[in-house]
Amino acid sequence: MDVLLVVGSDPPPARLDARARLVQHVDPAAPIDAMLGALRARIPRLVGVWGPPAEAAGAAAVAAAVHRAGLPAELLSDGPVPEGLSRLLAGVEVRPVADAGPAMDVADSVVDLVGNTPMVRLDRTARDLACTLVAKLELFNPGGSSKDRIAVAMVDAAERAGLLEPGGTIVEPTSGNTGAGLAIVAARRRYRCVFVCPDKVAPDKIALLRAYGAEVVVCPTSVAPSHPESYYSVSERLAAEIPKAWKPDQYQNLHNPLAQEAAGAEIWEQTAGRVTHFVAGIGTGGTVSGVGRYLKRRNGAVRVVGADPEGSVYSGGSGRPYLVEGIGEDFWPVTYDPSVVDEVVAVSDAESFATARRVTREEGLLLGGSGGAAVAAALRAGRALGEDAVVVVHIPDSGRGYLSKLYSDSWMADHGFLRGTGTTVGDLVRSRDPTLPPLVHAHPGETVRQAIEILREYGVSQMPVVEHEPPVALAEVVGAVSERELMNRAFADPGCLEEVVGKVMEAPLPTIGAGEEVQVAVGRLERSPALLVLDGGHPVGVITRSDVLASLAASAKGPG
Repeated sequence: MDVLLVVGSDPPPARLDARARLVQHVDPAAPIDAMLGALRARIPRLVGVWGPPAEAAGAAAVAAAVHRAGLPAELLSDGPVPEGLSRLLAGVEVRPVADAGPAMDVADSVVDLVGNTPMVRLDRTARDLACTLVAKLELFNPGGSSKDRIAVAMVDAAERAGLLEPGGTIVEPTSGNTGAGLAIVAARRRYRCVFVCPDKVAPDKIALLRAYGAEVVVCPTSVAPSHPESYYSVSERLAAEIPKAWKPDQYQNLHNPLAQEAAGAEIWEQTAGRVTHFVAGIGTGGTVSGVGRYLKRRNGAVRVVGADPEGSVYSGGSGRPYLVEGIGEDFWPVTYDPSVVDEVVAVSDAESFATARRVTREEGLLLGGSGGAAVAAALRAGRALGEDAVVVVHIPDSGRGYLSKLYSDSWMADHGFLRGTGTTVGDLVRSRDPTLPPLVHAHPGETVRQAIEILREYGVSQMPVVEHEPPVALAEVVGAVSERELMNRAFADPGCLEEVVGKVMEAPLPTIGAGEEVQVAVGRLERSPALLVLDGGHPVGVITRSDVLASLAASAKGPG
């Protein structure tokens, strides 16, 4: 139907709400002329009228008025037409609301399918462990991740509190999965969505959010949370600027961990109370805190282990960027309860990706990088456990959103996670003068004069511009400077020597993985004078044509 008129303030049945293009509440005691004028402007093909049993007479009167005004109308009711109203409803079709046939095992909406996800043994992955390792497969939620649970809980709570009103906009910073969950709920409940994502999020995940009808704003990963261009700051600005906007703020919304307690209850029932260890990645902290809290209420001896990317604050890092998505933080969210977590295990990007790929090939279970990190931590925890232990590892999502990244051999090789045969780019870096720093670099706040001095001191012609001291992540490389370009600038304008590098730097150097064979570097050096070498996603040096030639000369000379 085009329009559903709801008599009174009660919400209509879900099936009617879903089938109507526009839902409008009507006060049966108010004059109906203004409402009829608005309806005529829409030129509806069908106007449905519904009211709860207490408003049966009012609903019949409204349906009759719509019909008398020459508009197509129907009364939606499961009860008999009240006595005395049959003549009033002459010409108005009365249709039932409920499905009159035998009951079917069919959900009313996709939102009703959130939760009750299955579990599976990981016997091949855990073949060397004495304990039982089982996975809680949150990828079976309709949005493909555990974040569906918190999306429903946060929206429900906001609606109850009047924070999110009909026609409102949901604004949230997200790495993808929370956005997908919110977008699903928003699609069913007619809200607009604006999501703010860091630029390390896989293109597939951004495309997914847009497929649900959301608007996506992409922000740099490398800036601090307080920076005006960070995805936290941008989301705050948009939430303040957009009328009727509501920000769930999954990092501070306590309905996040509260929603995950339901997953804890499922795990307890599915393992018949035998769970002894729970392992999950830590992002907002909602999952590890909520599930862990529930399990510890049932059995205080359950041990909760958090998996964290190397560099994240949970495992003692500074919050510097890493490549695994969806877990790790550079600040302490309110939704994380450290009193619940018994141990935090730092897992490298390399181990996370390798474990995810291994589980996918051994178990036929396509994991994302955060799931790989959780399994890696679970395998470590399981080494010292006996046959009576049951380790439950939380798999937050599927690897379908990472096909262009960790499941792409070329991407893995480019970032230094795969190694070829023969002489590699990493061998070139290691064979250079050992007195040179591993990564000669400049900072965007240094002057051009200082950058030239660095180039001359170490006898290099190209170097990256990075925001921090090494070791750095690729996201912290913001540009590059070359001897030739700086010389040209200084010759044309000597005053530029006192300008900061950030104003004159060129685009970052093309990258190549440390495990790539030298012949791959030769091909790329035909298009660029220098390449930034990545090992495990981290820049470790720069190679030029001179490095390749020196290697070839040394090989031709042979030993001795």
